[in-house]
Amino acid sequence: MAAPDAAAREFAERLHAAPIPRGTEPAAVFTAVPAVSGRPAAVRDLADRIDPAGPRAAVRERAGGTVEVTALPSVREENVQTLAGAAEALRRGEVRSAELVDAALAAGDKADAELGIFLSRFADAARAAAQRVDRQLEAGNDVGPLAGLPLGVKDLLTTLDGPTSAGSLVAPADDRRDATAVARLRAAGGIVVGKTLTSEYGVGSPDVRKPLPVPRNPWDPARWTGGSSAGNAAGLIADAFLGALGTDSGGSIRMPSAFCGVTGLKPTYGRVSRVGGLPMGWSTDHVGPMATTARDCALLLEVIAGLDPADPSTADVPVPRYTDALTGDLTRVRIGVDRLDRVAAGVADPALGPVFAAALDVLVAAGADLVEVELPLYPEMAAASIVITLSEALAYHRADFATRAADFFANTLATIGIAEAFSAADYVQAQRVRRAGQDAVAALFEDVDLVVTPTAAIAATSYDRLDSFFESGEFFAVYAPYWNVVGNPALSVPMGFTADRLPLGLQVIGAAFDESLVLRAGDAFQRRTGWHGTRPTWGA
Repeated sequence: MAAPDAAAREFAERLHAAPIPRGTEPAAVFTAVPAVSGRPAAVRDLADRIDPAGPRAAVRERAGGTVEVTALPSVREENVQTLAGAAEALRRGEVRSAELVDAALAAGDKADAELGIFLSRFADAARAAAQRVDRQLEAGNDVGPLAGLPLGVKDLLTTLDGPTSAGSLVAPADDRRDATAVARLRAAGGIVVGKTLTSEYGVGSPDVRKPLPVPRNPWDPARWTGGSSAGNAAGLIADAFLGALGTDSGGSIRMPSAFCGVTGLKPTYGRVSRVGGLPMGWSTDHVGPMATTARDCALLLEVIAGLDPADPSTADVPVPRYTDALTGDLTRVRIGVDRLDRVAAGVADPALGPVFAAALDVLVAAGADLVEVELPLYPEMAAASIVITLSEALAYHRADFATRAADFFANTLATIGIAEAFSAADYVQAQRVRRAGQDAVAALFEDVDLVVTPTAAIAATSYDRLDSFFESGEFFAVYAPYWNVVGNPALSVPMGFTADRLPLGLQVIGAAFDESLVLRAGDAFQRRTGWHGTRPTWGA
């Protein structure tokens, strides 16, 4: 990446050159409801409008043919415990909450020092909560859908249990309250076992010079987890909890999910309350679930989604029973495919093409029809993501930057500092591009029901190359920020491995507020693959 001022002007000039109508108004108050329709998408009527032999055959030919998906000898494949499976076992009396929590705490003890999962832990409170759930179950009382299940919470979300550090020495004011999403987890019976490691305020990469844990990838501890929901992804692979809450301003749920081989959902903007979440970008921040499977994410989303009067960005739209949508069948579902090769030229992992081709085969086997698409205004929307998110982050941190710069991570200062060179006109232009892109994406979803891309064109970066990841084009090979600007729901599921035995992710995107179909596709994919059930040999 160029020097901050030059980089800022490059992004700004890309925005001002965007091919949008001169009369396009800025998205001054962002909502995920596109201006062209004025309403959220309903669950789709999947009309039989496709010639199955046409688009499906064309996409398969260009994907490079069918690739045999085989198990890797370096991973153990066993009955990995899932959130949904544990919930069912609890209700059948096959396991006690105390056993689940003790197992999670023991796994966390084993892995935390090596992987950097937690910033704070609540073992005593978690054990006490588990005992209460067990007594309720023994008495035959009704309990919530997450009752007795050990969960992690990213340390950008406030909790009653302890302070929120935001992964920073420049800690925010001690706010001992549960964020709305955390409160809803607890109301459903979930047990928070700890606050998980995050990149500083959700920005950038770790700084080994600071006295804070460094997140390490379970598949190769010499590599990064991706950010910023780093502890969630590593902790899920390490079995330190069965589900987690993350935040996502430009891929912070989906990038670590892809790099570590777990499942993560960025819901529609406005689907889940942001109250209690420390902001990176107010209009790009999303709160969402991370877990082993799409079914687990559906179970978590059912609990945390919905209107919050304290958050005016939340939408007053019905919250479906997402788990009811998980039929395993994608018949008559039309999926647009964009490989985004044009974005990652020269940096994509060699395994990406065949692994993505194999993933498309799985979707076809589930009944889907595929058609080639090209995401509209992709480079312009990537620039809009940077201008909007970093400008909003600078507004939040400017005072602390002026007085406590030495306490911040170097990468945090450098990344957010880019916004010093943006003008008010640049920010407004970014919002105009956002509006145009959102309307173009809404039009795309009139023709397709879902879109799939790789989550990223690359696998986890090694720590000795992390600076070049941010300074080179590799950062733009993560195909996540586009959907933060648009606001549509986006899910990452594991889809295979590189030659270095590192996970790659498949990104499934739906129309605004159509998480049901997104999760249905993720679940259908996982019913036919085993990537989500693999674990590195270090944890055996």
